[in-house]
Amino acid sequence: MTRSLIAQLPFRREHRAPHAPCLRDARGGLDNTELAGAVRHLASRLEELGVGRGDTVAVLLPNCAEVVVVMFAVWCRGAAMTPVNPALTDDEVRYQLQDSGSRVVVGDARAGALADAVGAAWVDVDSVHRGVHLSGSRPDPSAVAAVDDIALVIYTSGTTGRPKGVLLDHANLEAMSSSLLEHFELTGADRSLLVLPLFHVNGLVVSVLSPLRSGGDVVLAPRFAADTFWDLVAEHRPTYFSAVPTIYAMLEADDRGGVDSSALRFAICGAAPAPGGLLGRFEQRFGVPVIEGYGLSEGSVASTINPLAGPRKPGTVGVALPGQQVHVVAADGRPVAPGVPGEVVVRGANVMRGYLGRPRETAEVVRDGWLHTGDVGILDEDGYLRIVDRTKDLIIRGGENLYPKEIEECLHQHPAVLEAAVVGRPDETYGEVPVAFVSTRPGSDVGVEELRQHCARLLARYKIPATIELLDELPKNSVGKVVKAPLAEAVAQAAP
Repeated sequence: MTRSLIAQLPFRREHRAPHAPCLRDARGGLDNTELAGAVRHLASRLEELGVGRGDTVAVLLPNCAEVVVVMFAVWCRGAAMTPVNPALTDDEVRYQLQDSGSRVVVGDARAGALADAVGAAWVDVDSVHRGVHLSGSRPDPSAVAAVDDIALVIYTSGTTGRPKGVLLDHANLEAMSSSLLEHFELTGADRSLLVLPLFHVNGLVVSVLSPLRSGGDVVLAPRFAADTFWDLVAEHRPTYFSAVPTIYAMLEADDRGGVDSSALRFAICGAAPAPGGLLGRFEQRFGVPVIEGYGLSEGSVASTINPLAGPRKPGTVGVALPGQQVHVVAADGRPVAPGVPGEVVVRGANVMRGYLGRPRETAEVVRDGWLHTGDVGILDEDGYLRIVDRTKDLIIRGGENLYPKEIEECLHQHPAVLEAAVVGRPDETYGEVPVAFVSTRPGSDVGVEELRQHCARLLARYKIPATIELLDELPKNSVGKVVKAPLAEAVAQAAP
């Protein structure tokens, strides 16, 4: 059995630098010895509860060091962790616990009640925290995960039905984190600031596993808040952070001055395409290079990223990461020429094992080793990828294909626009027409007619939104990414 390197990470760090910093959250910091001790203690407790290879353990907690302790302790038992969003309703949590077959739930009293409801055992989060100081009473874990054991069961957002569990094994995570280490040249001098939730693969892999593998350390913010973000940066002096476009928009719109960004080597933007000009404005204002990338949970988080040292092309999501192949293909699966749009497909050791209990959906998405993303993209002659839109978001107006992202980019060029989302509305004459929803920057004063005239100057007539609606805020998912499903549903219900 080939053992997983990342599952052994806390003990390797303890051996190399016992008292070097490792994790810090709102309650304090853990050095390498304290993390390894807490992992030993919890792994022994999980062994007592009968957790072994092939089992799943759920963690229902906000961002905190205990989530990381749970992850490594679960891996020591050869089991998988499924992180659960604390903002989910009890019904949604029960669905994930039952779908994943979670044997144990780690969390607070609410987690205990939900565990009892599905017949799972409960481990109180306070006992995990106390394990830091009880490590001497526990032996080393008796088992460590193999590379082909499932490491994480990450649930999709469920915008097209019940959420699906994405199965990532240790080989996936080792390949992904190795790729990020190489691309960003991470070393023991790096410190990440986590502002994304730990129930998503971005936070777990980009902001936790990768810096820990490099010998660096991690600061876990409870959540993102624009009014405290730069205070955290000044206090902890991270060398990088990863965020979504909405976070960059909020920071760029904030009028505070005199922030200290000198420790940051770079910042990463992903999860959704960034509006044109946003990242450039952020970089110019704060002096921090923003590296835009692209990926999916099904690909262990990232497949393309702009170079850190080489040319960065605005409007693109960069080139394929080391160890991955990225093609753009036609409907028959054949690669198209540079500059021609098609579906983005990905192949590499990072591609998921499949969807939990869903062989048909897995076979539809992973074909001959290629992950079919459902995204429309264009590769240029240098291998830089530009995401055009989601195939399912395509609007067909009177036989003309409209990509909502193009209209959204146009709206973002207006200085008053903070966020924009475009969906299709049924139409008796054209079949479908575009409808835009816009939120504006604080203090701005812009009307619908001004935005319509703005679009008329930059877009062909058939691309101009049939209607534009101003909202205080656009709907978002748990990582701050704008979600269109509620908007499309409202438009469909209002259609005559």
